Amino acid sequence: MSRAAKIRVYLSAGLLTVALLGLMLCASGLSAAVGESDPKAIMAGVYQQDTSHDASLRATLEITDKDGHSVKKRFTINRVGSFGNGKTLVRFTEPAELRGVTLLSINEPGITDRQWIYTPATERVRSVPPRERSERFAGSDFTYEDVAERSLDDFTYQSLHDEDTIENHKTFKILATPVSPDRSQYKFIYYWVAQDVPCILHAEMYDQEGRKIREMHASGLRKASGIVGARRTEMRSLLEGTKSLLTIDELRLNTGLDSALFTPEALEKKE
Repeated sequence: MSRAAKIRVYLSAGLLTVALLGLMLCASGLSAAVGESDPKAIMAGVYQQDTSHDASLRATLEITDKDGHSVKKRFTINRVGSFGNGKTLVRFTEPAELRGVTLLSINEPGITDRQWIYTPATERVRSVPPRERSERFAGSDFTYEDVAERSLDDFTYQSLHDEDTIENHKTFKILATPVSPDRSQYKFIYYWVAQDVPCILHAEMYDQEGRKIREMHASGLRKASGIVGARRTEMRSLLEGTKSLLTIDELRLNTGLDSALFTPEALEKKE
């Protein structure tokens, strides 16, 4: 793997944390969206449902090319704080050439995400710049925008009358349109949000020419520590004929992670 390719993988990992912690975790019990007619309120329920203080995950990303050949990348994720105001550590465990690479991401309201990378080969920490939102992350079908922490106000929302049943859940169908072209690579996105839990179960993304270019589907809903979430999220690139599957292998919440570990200085002390 070239140095440039490795850097692309490293940078993508930090953004992946939001996809795993945001799209895959959904509050159990009554959904904030139930009975709502305001589509923005429904989407707010999706993004604001995770109330855990910290989380630890093991995850696998399986990337399949158009010929059916697959590769897997495994990593752990630790997070402290809340959605939009937290810190995450992503550490690759497989493949061997990425093992030990650790990325720290710090998110604060109104501030551009900050990221630092620790690489075992150089034994040093360096800061990294944000990436283009339309680039693929780690060679997968997820782009940086797909896995980034979205601002609710970057889109306008419209409720549609379709009431499809997906994964045995009745859903709200919502059309999301960027408030301006610089806020998204997409012209518009359709979301299917479960009515009983604030989870996005399906999404369709359209490019600036109005072509459907990606589909996302979440499945395998399970409960952990009182939180229901999807354990599998698949993204398909329709034009390229490729797909990528994110799987949560293990999830632990509110274990009392030490926030002192989530600093650039602490990265150099990692094994």
